[in-house]
Amino acid sequence: MRRITAGLLAGLAAALSAQTPDKVFVNGQVVTMDPAGRTAQAAAIRGERIVAVGTDAEVRKLAGGATVIDLAGKALLPGLYAAHDHFPGAGTVAVHQADLNSPPIGKMLSIADVVEALRAKARATPAGQWVTGRGYDDTLLREKRHPTRRDLDQASTAHPIWITHVSGHLGVANSRALALAGITRETPQPKAGRIHRDPATGEPDGVFEEAGGMVTRHIPGRTRSERLEAIAWCGREYLSKGITTAVIAGTTLPVIDDLRQAQASGALHLRIKALLASGASVPDSPAKAAALGSGDQIRVAGVKLLQDGSIQGYTGYLGGPYHKQPEGKADYRGYAMRSREELARLALQYHRAGHQIAIHGNGDAAIDDILFAFRQAQREAPRPDARHRIEHCQTPREGQLDEMRELGVTPSFFAGHVYYWGDRHRDIFLGPERAARISPLGSALSRGIRFTVHDDTPVTPANPLMLVWGAVNRLTRDGHVLGPGQRIPVMAALRAVTSDAAWQNFEEKSKGSIEPGKLADLVVLDRNPLTVPPAGIRNIAVLETIVGGRTVYTAPPRP
Repeated sequence: MRRITAGLLAGLAAALSAQTPDKVFVNGQVVTMDPAGRTAQAAAIRGERIVAVGTDAEVRKLAGGATVIDLAGKALLPGLYAAHDHFPGAGTVAVHQADLNSPPIGKMLSIADVVEALRAKARATPAGQWVTGRGYDDTLLREKRHPTRRDLDQASTAHPIWITHVSGHLGVANSRALALAGITRETPQPKAGRIHRDPATGEPDGVFEEAGGMVTRHIPGRTRSERLEAIAWCGREYLSKGITTAVIAGTTLPVIDDLRQAQASGALHLRIKALLASGASVPDSPAKAAALGSGDQIRVAGVKLLQDGSIQGYTGYLGGPYHKQPEGKADYRGYAMRSREELARLALQYHRAGHQIAIHGNGDAAIDDILFAFRQAQREAPRPDARHRIEHCQTPREGQLDEMRELGVTPSFFAGHVYYWGDRHRDIFLGPERAARISPLGSALSRGIRFTVHDDTPVTPANPLMLVWGAVNRLTRDGHVLGPGQRIPVMAALRAVTSDAAWQNFEEKSKGSIEPGKLADLVVLDRNPLTVPPAGIRNIAVLETIVGGRTVYTAPPRP
């Protein structure tokens, strides 16, 4: 009896010791993002887990010999999600490509500016090697058109050049790149997408929509060290924005291998959830997909498909005609990547295998196809709580939102469009009525639909707090309110980059809120988003980012 009692006491002592924190945060505003939306004063962590949340007095009792951190009134939140992006694309652009963005992201005001940026890149690149750039926006350039092969030839004819539109759905090649790719007047139009041609001669003018792979497959891959450099740069940038988890919406096994290598070398600190691109050797079960990852840090879980393109590239598939028609078009609505029957066949294949499916759909006609595919999959092989996703989901009609709720579909809205392209959606692409409803967060929230918001980086810079600001204010670049009825409360917007993002990705048991037992993925902000004026949310500073209990970013001292 004495031995049993001693054993029980020893076990109890070990259990208590296991919960003794090694780090305690006090005197703060701990925005827990728990289901009740509570705010606490203090939190404690041990190793990579949260062990306590409560008042200063409650948590200090547990402190023992723990390091005590005085937040001095600052805010502590769960780590933020980049809920749909293309990590490490921003690093690839920053380290290896010419930045061709226009304000407010970059500096390009005209095609001459684009040419000069490429010319500078060419001067630093050995003759014959490829020069690439990303981010040009024809609607923001003075000429209001895409650059052509002739424009890019002015930058260099000694280098093949390829530049990518800000949307990622169009691109332009110079004459040398076209020659290397074997693209001539006789080249037939691709099955999906289009080669733009000079109307007078029939020659390709260098612009490709949804068919850039005809050129880019001829660009040599970067070395492993170059790829790891991009991952390291991108990781630092994300951590500086408070991002602790990035969701890669469509990647490949070689990229997963690079991420594992970066993790092993200590160059990757944030967590990754990866959705494999359809056709990228997708495993035939979630268990086999999970085996490609690496514990809690790199998780492969799902598959990504595309059903249309970009509204600002005129390749999004709309139910009604574009507001201003592209030159030479009438009643043009864009187009689908495939028939809805083919989409339904693919969706059923991945659904039967047990994967979470994310399908890119900007236009409401594409969303019709996606909902058809999800409905057919569930009819053929019912699966509770599949949490299939619609990516970007720019223009869903009210009835389509009802269908999403009925089917349990969760959208990830490209909410940054309101700021970056809202004025042009209103005046060029969609017209006032449809533009007022892009990313209809208010309508989704009123139906109880759980959703996320995202930047689609490198399309726009990764910045979840900017997304929260946009969701709450709905202000465009030119300062207009676009669709005031679609604004949502700050708490709902925060959930879209924390707790609801974790839920959308089947990670709600380990991430998304500050609760005992969850991973200590945290961010310290200089102010509480729930208490600052809504207009000031985008000016909140990230002071510290913590992943698994370890500080991986600290803001430099202010001058």
